Amino acid sequence: MNYIIATLGCKVNQYETQAMEALLRAHGHREATAGERADAVIVNSCAVTAESGRKTRQTIRRLAEEHPGAVIAVCGCYSQLEPETVRELGAAVVFGAADRTGFVEAVEKAVAEGEESVYIDKPFERRIFEELRAGALGGRTRAMLKIQDGCVNFCSYCIIPYTRGRLRSLPIESARRETARLAEEGYRELVLTGIEVASYGVDLPGKPGLADLVCAVAEVSGPMRIRLGSLEPTVITDDFCAKLAGSGKICPHFHLSLQSGCDKTLKAMNRKYDTAAFFAVTERLRRAFPGCALTTDLITGFPGETEEDQAQTLAFVEKCGFADMHVFPYSRRPGTRADAMPDQCTAAVKSRRAAEVSALAEQMRERYLASQVGRELTVLFESGEGEGSVGHSENYLLVRVGEPQLHGQVKTVKITGVSNGELVGFTV
Repeated sequence: MNYIIATLGCKVNQYETQAMEALLRAHGHREATAGERADAVIVNSCAVTAESGRKTRQTIRRLAEEHPGAVIAVCGCYSQLEPETVRELGAAVVFGAADRTGFVEAVEKAVAEGEESVYIDKPFERRIFEELRAGALGGRTRAMLKIQDGCVNFCSYCIIPYTRGRLRSLPIESARRETARLAEEGYRELVLTGIEVASYGVDLPGKPGLADLVCAVAEVSGPMRIRLGSLEPTVITDDFCAKLAGSGKICPHFHLSLQSGCDKTLKAMNRKYDTAAFFAVTERLRRAFPGCALTTDLITGFPGETEEDQAQTLAFVEKCGFADMHVFPYSRRPGTRADAMPDQCTAAVKSRRAAEVSALAEQMRERYLASQVGRELTVLFESGEGEGSVGHSENYLLVRVGEPQLHGQVKTVKITGVSNGELVGFTV
């Protein structure tokens, strides 16, 4: 059969999509070419916000119209929460946020035999980490390895614990085996990802931590550098930093989940730290990794947030000096505690506050980019056609050089300037 896959949401979904595609290809199936009608339309859905759910429904409708007669198959967080809605949209195969291998088998049966299936489990009864083949979609130089699933933080704005369930971790030996294979296949960067990677190992014998995993995979990673996914700041201790720095493989880019720069709002969000603890983490990382890039996520217009709270957030964000930020107006998600909170902000207030933070974030980004001029950075080039090549530095900045045909290569680049939000330079 031929198929198309649409992926919404986070890097974990991207990882699971590439793993499902690897299974499909191993079974002799192929991706539909442009303009070709697919036998199967697969949607890996997202439910992190109400907007994510709307985009999932929109994607299912659009692809069903574009591929009449195709088997519609949906998996992921949205179908975990709203399987009846997904069925009403015409899906013949509906799975939740578990058992990707079984989902692929169900899609194959639906195409070959017309057999429809619905499998929605109970997330908090999941005990086993589903090991999927790590890698990347065709042509990529960076591979992903999912090391953890589930979350029990229960932030008041988040539905994900109710779709992903309890914490489960990839055993260290499995991670080492996959890492060694990826190195042999020629990848030059490995991204360790998960729903809440800071909690890695709490379910494993001996309770190894994230730093223990990083050190273990670094031993077999060959030429690959290692990049961490989004981190909860609570995991970043002095010992954590020392182990990571000692591995010699970690990219000096850390994405820390902040969400608000106001202690009152952080408490309402049920976050597990305050601004003082968060700032201490930024200082800890900068001591261990001088010049590292610190990036973050932030939500504006959370229920009960005042103008004074917004001012506190702006001041704290500037104090932290982030290299980049993802800023989101608060989006209500039915089923979360925040959705029922009083003093909901209007859409206009949320958008204005997001614009204020974004403007400050852009100023900080420009300052960080300017600070790189004159430095030599190690760049993994992901494109190399035409008159130049573009890739990401170890601190996750886009770098452009004039030399072509560098795709897949790692080069040291002398940074000479900034142009259109990218660093420019020449290889040395």
